[in-house]
Amino acid sequence: MAVPLNQAIRVGAYVLKQHLSGRKRYPLVLMLEPLFRCNLACAGCGKIDYPAAILNQRLSVADCLEAVDECGAPVVVIAGGEPLLHKEIDQVVDGAIARKKFVIVCTNALLLEKKMHLFKPGPYFTWSVHLDGSKAEHDASVCQDGVYDRAVAAIRKAKAAGFRVIINATLFDTADPDKVAAFFDEAMALGIDGISVSPGYAYERAPDQAHFLNRKRTKELFRGIFARQGKGGGKRKWAFNQSSMFLDFLAGNQSFHCTPWGNPTRTYFGWQRPCYLLGEGYAKSFKELMETTDWDRYGTGNYEKCADCMVHSGYEATAVTETIRRPWRALAQSLRGIRTEGPMAPEIPLDRQRPAEYVFSRHVEQAMAEIAARPRAEAEAAEAAE
Repeated sequence: MAVPLNQAIRVGAYVLKQHLSGRKRYPLVLMLEPLFRCNLACAGCGKIDYPAAILNQRLSVADCLEAVDECGAPVVVIAGGEPLLHKEIDQVVDGAIARKKFVIVCTNALLLEKKMHLFKPGPYFTWSVHLDGSKAEHDASVCQDGVYDRAVAAIRKAKAAGFRVIINATLFDTADPDKVAAFFDEAMALGIDGISVSPGYAYERAPDQAHFLNRKRTKELFRGIFARQGKGGGKRKWAFNQSSMFLDFLAGNQSFHCTPWGNPTRTYFGWQRPCYLLGEGYAKSFKELMETTDWDRYGTGNYEKCADCMVHSGYEATAVTETIRRPWRALAQSLRGIRTEGPMAPEIPLDRQRPAEYVFSRHVEQAMAEIAARPRAEAEAAEAAE
């Protein structure tokens, strides 16, 4: 079991409490992005092409912990950008852990060995190292040679220091089931605690738009991968840091609808509508995000931009909720395993989806105007104080 037992129990109890109280929408994981700047420039990333003035901005420790308190989700995933570039990231982690949140820091690991001493191993803390394949595949994905070797060295050092370490792998249209299976074997041999895997994010701002997976290709790819895991005594020892129901969904065996509120995202711009992938406006507070977002306008079948999405940030929360609400169904799936042959679950029809709206640059223009206005406001305040 890749998800720690204490985390599984706490999260399960949290979901059950929401269910029994009749709460329709609630967060499961807070996606916290304290900055956008990164020390890599991956072709599939939609985070690092902002103007320099925005890349230089950071959420303060107080901003981050306010988001943790406001959201209330039991799990906090700190991403970016590269979060280890934030000079006070250790204080953010310590503050969240003090609140008994399960904290996962996503990193490309280039700074991990240098910054590791700022953190302590413990039941509430996990490193999630970005690896998109074996050496050749990963270095091509991040557009820089040598990154895989540095990440592997950092993983070994973190494990030796007693940290819980998982990897997160994003698979694109170029992924080959045999190579992915060999990569999973290689990753587990490093002694990692689990694998988190997802089809490629359809970031609008990403430089490379040609290799994102559609839903049909996603299901075929994951069936091919899981078929190579094998069965019985010959089964490969892959531990996934995800629910079995979500993995079954990736293989085309579950008809889930997206629950974007399950993984709300807080960035420098505010609370992102509607999800981690689409920035179609921002709310000033979590309450405003939940109460004023027209959730029915988003998701596969509702919106053209969401047509091909099967990403964990929209569907993992759905799978976890389904597990708690219908445990008999989850138990049956667990006993059966991930089916890799036969008919797939019915697909969501797209005939009523609304057309895409390309609005993601408005918040950038507004933020740039606010940043430009700061020196004038500061000068006027200083002059008034004299």
